[in-house]
Amino acid sequence: MIGANKLISKNNVCQKIIQQRSFTNKKIKDVNYQYLQRSKVPTMHFQKSLPRLPVPELSKTGERYLNALRPLLTASQFEEAQQRTNNFIAKEGKVLQEKLIAKDKRNKHTSYISDYWFDLYLRERVPLPINYNPMIVFQNDVRPEYNDQLIRSTNMLISALRFMLSLREQILEPEVYHMNPKKSDTQLFRNFTRMLPEAISWYGAYLFKVFPLDMSQFVGLFGATRLPRQTKDEIFRDPKSKHVVVQRKGNFYVFDVLDADGNLLSPQEILGNLSKIMNDNSPYSEYPLGVLTAQNRDQWAQQRTHLESTGNSEVLRKIDSAVFNLVLDEDVINDDKRVLLRKYLHGDGTNRWFDKSVSLIVTGDGVSGVNFEHSWGDGVAVLRFFQDIYAETTKKPFVHPESKPADSNISVQKLEFKLDDKSKQFIDNAKKEYKAWCDSLSIDYILYEGLNKAACKKFKVSPDCIMQLSFQAAHHLLKGSFVGTYESCSTSAFKHGRTETMRPCTVKTKAFCETLHSNNRSDDDLRNKLTECSKLHLELVKESAMGQGFDRHMFALMKMAED
Repeated sequence: MIGANKLISKNNVCQKIIQQRSFTNKKIKDVNYQYLQRSKVPTMHFQKSLPRLPVPELSKTGERYLNALRPLLTASQFEEAQQRTNNFIAKEGKVLQEKLIAKDKRNKHTSYISDYWFDLYLRERVPLPINYNPMIVFQNDVRPEYNDQLIRSTNMLISALRFMLSLREQILEPEVYHMNPKKSDTQLFRNFTRMLPEAISWYGAYLFKVFPLDMSQFVGLFGATRLPRQTKDEIFRDPKSKHVVVQRKGNFYVFDVLDADGNLLSPQEILGNLSKIMNDNSPYSEYPLGVLTAQNRDQWAQQRTHLESTGNSEVLRKIDSAVFNLVLDEDVINDDKRVLLRKYLHGDGTNRWFDKSVSLIVTGDGVSGVNFEHSWGDGVAVLRFFQDIYAETTKKPFVHPESKPADSNISVQKLEFKLDDKSKQFIDNAKKEYKAWCDSLSIDYILYEGLNKAACKKFKVSPDCIMQLSFQAAHHLLKGSFVGTYESCSTSAFKHGRTETMRPCTVKTKAFCETLHSNNRSDDDLRNKLTECSKLHLELVKESAMGQGFDRHMFALMKMAED
């Protein structure tokens, strides 16, 4: 750190660093309004020097795989699995490992898992809702008047666009993980790392015990849609998109959010456009096209081809190329968690477009959340977007209860579709099938506040471990057995890292559950076993985050065998 201070102070470098940066668009009227953030460190500054995702040692992968199997199998089953695994490592696995390493060396611009993972998602044929599209719901604003649907939608939209424009201008704060934010989340850190060449910038951050994260997925947040295709879908992107699509009552509307010079419309103008949509007296769509996106991908691909052949290509492209999808639902949540879960996970499909990279959903009582298509990226980009816009809309909103909509720059256009009898039948059938599928899904929750993060910290156990352990304990109590469990762990510390699987069911969790449900147990024994569970759980999480799991490696080896 002393060296960093000396380096910055020399030759007035610091003064050079903090000077006003120039913007690519010289016609921007108000940079303070246009951009959510104006980072001195360019958004992708660390991307070039990010470490590469390591290909694990084959022997280590074998050990980790067998460790995950051990609590699930009988002694004879495990012995057989061990023999097969060792045989694979010595023979076919050795050859495949050499091929995988050679391929990885030829593709140093990416990770060994990235292309395979995109391919896996895009080839999947099952419907997107429930199976793949995740959901996240914002907390309500503590000020009830700001939870009005129009006010909250407008503020969410403005902050989301400011985030997007900061990303486009490369002045969004880089995504980094601070080991000790009090010491490293400083102007010194930003000044020092900004002056470093991109090729070594990661190493400069490491001096501060800061770990930059991969941001290659962030471009997938905006202007993007997953297009249904036979066998394998594709991702469409429009990096210059300047309009949003809004769904209400199953109808679709679009309007421009940037003017001809690229300026973000004023808060009053955006409020005016949304007001016009919400004041539209159009009834619920008799044939809500969005429900088609809730179907099997091959089936939807055939139907979309038919829609395009009957004159709907242009309106569909309007949806595809929109910055993102703003969904205005008529329903209210009224703090009913079951309704909330169903609404944001799947809904009835009539006021959704599940193919869109991001859909921001706002209910009639202002409850807001996100449902996003998963193939283009993982939680890191969405969570950053989610956290940044929530923070601004609840602390510094641009629209208030007394705000009046403007009449200028109103460009709302309701999209009209040409639907023949065949297309209408598609929609009717999809509505029935989707309703039957959603009705068969059981969703419930339990809220127990007696055990929280603070309590876990007090007893020095991992909250995540406690959650996973509860699943195993419940399953063992009901079924008398243990089950393999999938917990996703981000590998975004590496270039084009995606996720790794952490396997929470271990010999330690098995021992704890068996003791818990036995007639001969003591509190001390349970406490010791719980501590052992937590310790192993944290070790597995750390290994996974460092790319040292076994699932992704074995998947890549399988793909090498297929190739």
